[in-house]
Amino acid sequence: MNTKNKIISLKKAVALRAALKRSGRKAVFTNGCFDLIHAGHIASLEKARSLGDFLFLGLNSDASVRRLKGPSRPINKAADRAVVLAALAAVDAVIVFPQDTPLELIKTLRPDVLAKGADYRNGTVAGAEFAGRVALIPLLKGRSTTALARKLGR
Repeated sequence: MNTKNKIISLKKAVALRAALKRSGRKAVFTNGCFDLIHAGHIASLEKARSLGDFLFLGLNSDASVRRLKGPSRPINKAADRAVVLAALAAVDAVIVFPQDTPLELIKTLRPDVLAKGADYRNGTVAGAEFAGRVALIPLLKGRSTTALARKLGR
């Protein structure tokens, strides 16, 4: 496996999505900042991947993480976060996006399943109207990047 080949542009993602659709394979989409990977992320990504045949992961850019999480974040740069995520067996493709929400990505890819953590509600999931269905994935209690960042004094 070549990890870097799994980090793709939106143009390549669109071509992959079209190929999946033609072959009758189910595309799943999830997204996040994934600043410090922890067991909760792994469980969530594995569950998301189990919902279909291919998992697209939208990764917030450094600028969008700063806007969402504050000036001390991200801890790891987008390029590094993308490599770590692409190395995971559950992740088939990583697309870095600059917006605060993945709405444009979801609108463009129109996944069969949009997977989000259960801390979201169906009505608040950005792009839900452009996915076949929304799957809310239970979170592992006590696992969060924000908590880890606090431990690190950030």
